[in-house]
Amino acid sequence: MQQDYNSSNIEQKWQQKWNESKVFEAEADDRDKYFITIPYPYLNGNLHAGHTRTFTIGDVVARYKRMMGNNVLYPMGFHVTGTPIVGLAELIQNRDPETMKVYTEFHGIPVETLKGMDTPEKIVDYFSVEAERSMRSIGYSIDWRRKFTTTDPNYKKFIEWQFNLLYEKDLIVKGSHPVKWCPNDDNPVEDHDILHGEEATIIDYTLVKFKYDGMIIPCATLRPETVFGVTNLWINPDLEHVKIKVTFEGREEVWVVSKEAYRKLIFTDREVEFIEDVDASSLIGIKVTNPLNDAQVITLPASFVKGENGSGIVMSVPSHAPYDYLALRDLYDKDLREYGITEDLRELKFISLIKVKEFGEFPAIEAVEQFGVKDQDDPKAEEATKIVYRREFHGGVLKENTGKYSGMAVSKIKDVLTRDLIEMGIGEVFYEFSEPVVCRCGTPCVVNMVKGQWFLNYSNPEWKDKVYRCIENMDIIPEDLRVEFNNKVDWLKDKACARKKGLGTLLPFDNQWLIESLGDSTIYMSYYIIAKFIAMGIETEQLVPELFDHVLLKKCSLETAAERSGIDANIIEQISSDFEYWYPVDLRSSGKDLIPNHLLFFLFHHVAIFDEDKWPRAIAINGFVSLEGKKMSKSKGPLLTLNDAITNYGADISRMYILSSAEQMQDADWKNSGIETARKQIERFYNFSKDIIGSGIPTCNVENLKGIDKWMLSRLQQRILETNEALDTIRTRNALQNAYFLLFNDIRWYQKRGGNALLCEVLDVWIRLMAPFTPHICEEIWEAIGHTDNDLISLADYPQYDESLVDTQAEFTEELIGGTLSDVDEIIRVTKLTPKKAILYTSPEWKMETFKKALSMQKEGNLNPGILIKDLMRDPEMRSHGKEVPKFAQKVVSDITAMNEEKFDTLSNFDLDEKIALEENLEFFKNELGCSVEIYSADNAEYDPENKARFAYPLRPAIYLE
Repeated sequence: MQQDYNSSNIEQKWQQKWNESKVFEAEADDRDKYFITIPYPYLNGNLHAGHTRTFTIGDVVARYKRMMGNNVLYPMGFHVTGTPIVGLAELIQNRDPETMKVYTEFHGIPVETLKGMDTPEKIVDYFSVEAERSMRSIGYSIDWRRKFTTTDPNYKKFIEWQFNLLYEKDLIVKGSHPVKWCPNDDNPVEDHDILHGEEATIIDYTLVKFKYDGMIIPCATLRPETVFGVTNLWINPDLEHVKIKVTFEGREEVWVVSKEAYRKLIFTDREVEFIEDVDASSLIGIKVTNPLNDAQVITLPASFVKGENGSGIVMSVPSHAPYDYLALRDLYDKDLREYGITEDLRELKFISLIKVKEFGEFPAIEAVEQFGVKDQDDPKAEEATKIVYRREFHGGVLKENTGKYSGMAVSKIKDVLTRDLIEMGIGEVFYEFSEPVVCRCGTPCVVNMVKGQWFLNYSNPEWKDKVYRCIENMDIIPEDLRVEFNNKVDWLKDKACARKKGLGTLLPFDNQWLIESLGDSTIYMSYYIIAKFIAMGIETEQLVPELFDHVLLKKCSLETAAERSGIDANIIEQISSDFEYWYPVDLRSSGKDLIPNHLLFFLFHHVAIFDEDKWPRAIAINGFVSLEGKKMSKSKGPLLTLNDAITNYGADISRMYILSSAEQMQDADWKNSGIETARKQIERFYNFSKDIIGSGIPTCNVENLKGIDKWMLSRLQQRILETNEALDTIRTRNALQNAYFLLFNDIRWYQKRGGNALLCEVLDVWIRLMAPFTPHICEEIWEAIGHTDNDLISLADYPQYDESLVDTQAEFTEELIGGTLSDVDEIIRVTKLTPKKAILYTSPEWKMETFKKALSMQKEGNLNPGILIKDLMRDPEMRSHGKEVPKFAQKVVSDITAMNEEKFDTLSNFDLDEKIALEENLEFFKNELGCSVEIYSADNAEYDPENKARFAYPLRPAIYLE
């Protein structure tokens, strides 16, 4: 080994050896397979630290499974379809100052190189090379033979086949589609065109048509079921309102809306004609008719209503909406005679329509009282609203006063009721942004309806039922996200699958349209298997539908596939055999931002196309990564590219840092201070290994182990067990904590206690435990301890838990010694005393018996202080200690129930003669404390000048220092 750790030399050395040995190029064989995929990156910029987390988690799992004996396939491709790359090319062509600055400063692209990247094709060529280089340089164990980009002609044939299949199944339909639109430019806008609101989504509201004097007063709502509970409408007297004629699907109506709503309606698929302005005051105090139940409801003034939200007129449901209740309550003592309102608003009868177990009749009122909300302006009003809506959505059912909808779950009602309202002519769908969207030209954007659009029919109930079944039968990691996946399926609507601009595959049954970028990224995992064979010489024109039908679905004969494609039948059979071996996907690991879109579409398309035995088996989700507390952005910055991270810190250091920074769904924050700590840990690992290898310590004879050696072996089993269990559930932070940090602490204690006979054996296990996390340094150490190039640690056996090496007696002894030494050190630190003598008093027998009995009861699951005390007091010896027993028993119960699982597991079979254990290690205490040490049992303390023995506790001797 080199004298000093040099990450660059070591990492380049092993990446070259992996590449030359083709160790990660997976071929079907007789082993159990493991097929793991992560979302391929989008190539409108260099990979950054955010990618590092998802991709590294995937690589850790791939490496772990490979070392566990599985045949692992971990492939990668590149996503380039859609509009962002086209938009980036246009910005580069126009020398957009912000774009040029971001891509030169953050992405590190030389100015002249960037100027040359003025077409989408050049951008794809540049970033595909850079992305592969980045992933190779951090050591991902990817089978690169299977790479492709989503604009490859061969891949387009695969997408055409998929969409023809969905079309034949009536899962693609034609209709109108809402898009983000700039009225000034008279064009649709994509993310690269947007100044503010690039993350805004288009939400479908239900317009409920209240009636008044031959006119329609429409109100937009996300919860149409609450129309049964409307007591009034809210109208802002300070807003401009208009009367308009609206023609839609052959029906002509007169509507009254805010002027802002009128401007938005012009861009919908309705014919809209201005009639006249309307004085808002004339609309307040009137009685309008609820179209669903013909109830008469009053209109009331409200300054909080905004003209740009919905129709500019809001329906009020004070029994279930805290803001409505608060607004109404604020009007109780107001003089409203200027609007012709003289009635006492306290007489308005609230209507309860949702039954939810956490609340009574009026959830909004209860939540307001529970949170102590003062008025509409109180920030706690938002908290009260969220809790009511969340509980009603997840657990609420509609009451009898909702008629035929009684008993339906709130989570299921929106689509059903909206459809019924539309059929009755008293409701429509109205699209809004989730947040304001502003074009780069400075114009507020609107939602425009594009007619003749193609949709994936995700609202199809039979299709959804299959997805629910898939989710039910697969692993979702972490498990508590299963509910969210099901909820997202509930809410998913038909989605436009084609557009007119961008990169991609033409819709095979309508060549005027391009397939939308998320639509072509759903079952590409199956293409990885075929891609290897295509790269071996199959031509684009040979990729006929019959080939995919045979290989992926077995719905076409081998003879027909060979005849139509012109591919040798033996090759087709080999492709088919590979597909049968590798599919389905065993794990799809991804970031949480993809749950409501890509991951849902991934499930929908798999259940639509493949038989159930080919449906995905597991999905694992992780959180985001920020940079020094700020969100990273490829197009705006700030940004830490993967290349920069590796150049500045090294691959293994970057891997270790990002894996140790957060667990699963937690968001991670990349901080320079944190990665410097990771650097020190890696260097410490390297230097420790170098010292052990250079020390010449012989392999020990396991027949002659000392107590501390037995403890080290026992602790090692716990670390192995915890690491394996964490990796099996994709808790990579927990796994790394055990495989490195906690094990290193164990080793340091082992050495402090004079242990060294097992250091070589421990190192052998340690580097194998660490290999999935920091593979380069582990390969280097593995080679240094005597393994050859043909014996890579990447293919070594992963350590497995050996229960026969667990020694609870040794663990109890070290728990006692370590805890006692720590307590003495703490007393010395606090008192600033330099002791001449230390006296230790071990726990008396009655306390020891109490402790053991309590541990036993906890193990059986029935630890209760009352039962424990009653049981103890049956013993005459216990009764002789009077009031001490109940008090001590209470403390023991408290201590045991507060223990973490690992500590309890260690102590659950506790049995140790503490006095003998301490006496056997008397020399260690003398050396550590630098003074004489005496040991007594509290049952027979010959010398106890300050009555300290009474404080003795199991595994925590009482201490007296002179």
